[in-house]
Amino acid sequence: MEETYSYLKKIIELTFSQNVWRIAKSINLIASENVMGPLALKVYVSDFMFRYAEGKPFKRYYQGTKLIDELEVLADSLIGKLLDTNLVDLRPVSGTIANASVFRVLAQPGDLAVIAPVQAGAHVSHTKFGTLGALSIKQVEMPYDEENMNVDIDKAVKLIEEVKPKFAVLGGSVYIFPHPVKEIADAVHSVGGYLHYDAAHVLGLIMGKRWHNPLKLGADVLTASTHKTFPGPQGGVIASVNEKLFKSISKTIFPWFVSNHHLHRIPATAITALEMIKFGEKYAEQIVKNAKKLAESLASLGFKVLGEKFGYTKSHQVLVDVRGQGGGAKAAKLLEDANIIVNKNLLPYDTPDKVKDPSGLRLGVQEVTRFGMKEDDMEEIANFMKIILMDKRDPSEVARKVSEFRQKFRTVHYCLREDDLKEINLSGVSTLLDFL
Repeated sequence: MEETYSYLKKIIELTFSQNVWRIAKSINLIASENVMGPLALKVYVSDFMFRYAEGKPFKRYYQGTKLIDELEVLADSLIGKLLDTNLVDLRPVSGTIANASVFRVLAQPGDLAVIAPVQAGAHVSHTKFGTLGALSIKQVEMPYDEENMNVDIDKAVKLIEEVKPKFAVLGGSVYIFPHPVKEIADAVHSVGGYLHYDAAHVLGLIMGKRWHNPLKLGADVLTASTHKTFPGPQGGVIASVNEKLFKSISKTIFPWFVSNHHLHRIPATAITALEMIKFGEKYAEQIVKNAKKLAESLASLGFKVLGEKFGYTKSHQVLVDVRGQGGGAKAAKLLEDANIIVNKNLLPYDTPDKVKDPSGLRLGVQEVTRFGMKEDDMEEIANFMKIILMDKRDPSEVARKVSEFRQKFRTVHYCLREDDLKEINLSGVSTLLDFL
């Protein structure tokens, strides 16, 4: 038993330390993360996490699914309300699985797909090194305009007309300006193909009306994660405006890529969708304001921030060239030692061999915004980064100041709370622990 208790102690210590460090002591600027609100967390830990519901609602292969059937249909409809479509499927357990489910329907092994380059935002799952390659679909890279930091529209249209791909992909993981959806959609449709838009990073901005809805501009299908600018549990989603295509994709999710789809995500996702319906526009507006202010503040302190020509950013992301501060790997580690969490990232002019030590940092402000930070606080964060990376102060010294600063931001904003339960005549919500 001594060994058991030793392991138990270690598990509890590490988990508690993670909670304290990431929620109470550090500034998290990872662009692909967020935190759920208290009510979403409350329903996340439920009996659903032990159960299976293979198949689609009301057409399951197991019994005991009558409640998740209702919840899943409701969650799909709430997401659909935010995206203005009734064709939504929450069963993919991640954005990458959502992408795989779509790719498998849009093309067969050996077919061509035109993919935005990494510099224009492509996620690894879009590429021959990731999901696309695993499905043996051939990647053709879309031309990129480095000056405008976006897809080169004229060259991309010409390429699509020449190679006649089965589909094209826009959206992704590293992009600060909207991609040209209508122009690429028109081009790929003219050769009988489809446009797939990966909205993993900007789903919350789309729902908050601070980013264009690609389904309104010609995209045939949208995939996304549910835990980035949309602040829900980790998971994936597929939405479309093409009913025939959507049905084919839905039939592919199970059994090709998902068996059970982690049912405890569903009620938490539904509550987060309600939060976005109620607070989404204000939340998205503040995210964009904060991102622009962080970029401007960093630039004013001497950092090389990309995108100045176009106002630095229109998304939640900020890209910073830190070659002058030792490169992305060194800068990210120094900031982590000071309790500021970022990720090193390739910039448009980096070559693929720079992946382990790229020129840049990718910063995202969606989580700090969720914790209530505003424009003035972005100035504080920029100054912390200057002290560490330019003034070369001891990171441990700065870490204490960062932790003190973080104490002011411990409450999640733009969310539903237990007080809201009074409005529906409930004194509380029972959690799983109440029954154990």
